[in-house]
Amino acid sequence: MQKKKFARDMKKKYPLLLLALPGIILVFLFNYLPLTGLVIAFKDVDYSKGIFQSDWVGFENFKFFFQSNDAIRVTRNTLMMNALFIIFTTLISVSVAILLYYVGRRMLRVTQTILFLPYLISWIVASYALEAFIDARYGVINQFLEMLGMPTVNFYYQPGYWIVIITICYIWKSAGYYSILYYTRLIGIDPTLYEAAEIDGASTWQKIRYITLYMLRPLIIMLCIIQVGNIFYSDFGMYYFLTRDNGMLYPVTDVIDTYIFRALKTINDPGMGAAVGLFQSVMGFLLVVGANTLARKVDEEGAIF
Repeated sequence: MQKKKFARDMKKKYPLLLLALPGIILVFLFNYLPLTGLVIAFKDVDYSKGIFQSDWVGFENFKFFFQSNDAIRVTRNTLMMNALFIIFTTLISVSVAILLYYVGRRMLRVTQTILFLPYLISWIVASYALEAFIDARYGVINQFLEMLGMPTVNFYYQPGYWIVIITICYIWKSAGYYSILYYTRLIGIDPTLYEAAEIDGASTWQKIRYITLYMLRPLIIMLCIIQVGNIFYSDFGMYYFLTRDNGMLYPVTDVIDTYIFRALKTINDPGMGAAVGLFQSVMGFLLVVGANTLARKVDEEGAIF
């Protein structure tokens, strides 16, 4: 009976499985098949022998990163900057989505285009736009300081400013994208909830607090979990092109990805890069599991699994 039931179910679902087959093949090719490359992290790669015939070295490749003098610095920068990105991007994107919902409906298409446009701009282009603002001689900020009779600032040699600069650039590029995601959730809220709240005498702030934010909470938690899972990763293009790989800025802008890139240019050992990549993936997996467990206790609907 169970075999017959299984056969009937498969016959009904066969068209859907056929439609999903291209996606399944792509996921297998690009997400599961490359997992065999994890063996590189434990080998001394010899191109003449190939990956699988190269000599095993155990955890020797991991020592490259963990025993270096810069490991604590780049790990601290990676975690600190990503934490700032998650906090401020979430706050600003949720605020913008609420403003769009209550105020910006008349110019919605134009507003959405303006908000989403920075997400499509490459960091190379953004680096030139940033230079127009902070260049030591011709930047808008320094020109304004000169007009006020104040001393100019060479931002490319002052690492202290770059925590704020990088954070602002990330928010500029990403907040609009996330705000649109939150806005799509807002337009799905049953309007009768707001009507009932108005009948009960609720103010606009009370409707936002008790209805809007409550309905957004599962999506906020889910997106934060995804971002926490990538907290050990950094946007290489952002750090490399905005700072132009300036050694003076390394104390605050050197992250794991840029550090490994520079090291591999010098050492040319893929095993070391694979080892750090595996470390980032394992830590990201543990953080996702931990954040999801915490989210399930706060709101089961917001948990991913």
